[in-house]
Amino acid sequence: MNTQEIMNLALEMAGLDEVPEDSGILVEGDNIKKVAFGVDMEAAEILIARELGVDLVITHHPAGGKPIINLYRVMKSQIDRMVEAGVPINKAQKALKEQVDKIERRLHVSNYDRAVSAARLLKMPFMNIHTPADIISERTVQKHLDDALKDNPKAKIKDVLDALNQMGEYRNTDAKPAVRVGSEDDYAGRVFVTMAGGTGGGENVAKAYFEAGVGTLVVMHMPEEVIKAVKEQNIGNVIVAGHMASDSVGINRLIGALEKRGLTVYRMSGVVDPK
Repeated sequence: MNTQEIMNLALEMAGLDEVPEDSGILVEGDNIKKVAFGVDMEAAEILIARELGVDLVITHHPAGGKPIINLYRVMKSQIDRMVEAGVPINKAQKALKEQVDKIERRLHVSNYDRAVSAARLLKMPFMNIHTPADIISERTVQKHLDDALKDNPKAKIKDVLDALNQMGEYRNTDAKPAVRVGSEDDYAGRVFVTMAGGTGGGENVAKAYFEAGVGTLVVMHMPEEVIKAVKEQNIGNVIVAGHMASDSVGINRLIGALEKRGLTVYRMSGVVDPK
């Protein structure tokens, strides 16, 4: 396989027609047989991958070039997810805007060429697959929870945690899913998974979900200041499923697809083995 074929596979699995702006092929490569895939792959990991004799390094989080600078642009896809939850589209847009602007300013000053320049100098094919993997994670976790809780209309937060821990990534991680707003004995209500869209939408987005009827948000991560604000809102629960484990859900499904095509894939840099 080559890097374009691998990207096309990720897009197909995520149901996307084009490469999101937080993903891309940073150094092209072909005749790929061995891959190192990690959540965060930078210069040190690229050197390790070379020692392992791999033909391609795939990083999940954007590690250079336009995918870093443009990550804020994919956040707008969160509007569609909020609309799915019942948030009016105009309200969704306004709830998200402050966080989009904040992320744009933060990434604009980043050292966006650090890892990519290392890959170029080492002639190591390098690509990042962010939103496609996150979409796969989001859909996979949502379906799992829907199936696990469908016969339990009075499910509590503890039931949601138990269901998450049935999945290999959450069962095997050292950073287990945790309740950040609410308690294990609280009723879960409607459980909604939001894991794609670049990064978290902030406190206004959480409030919009709860006001639309969501009882419990399941997220990858949530900053301390957002947790504090959501607690003060006192209208919903938040489960932080865990960053590495949640990213690994989508990554592992991509790895499985690559392995079915005969590639050898090394998991590293945060990827939780589901077995």
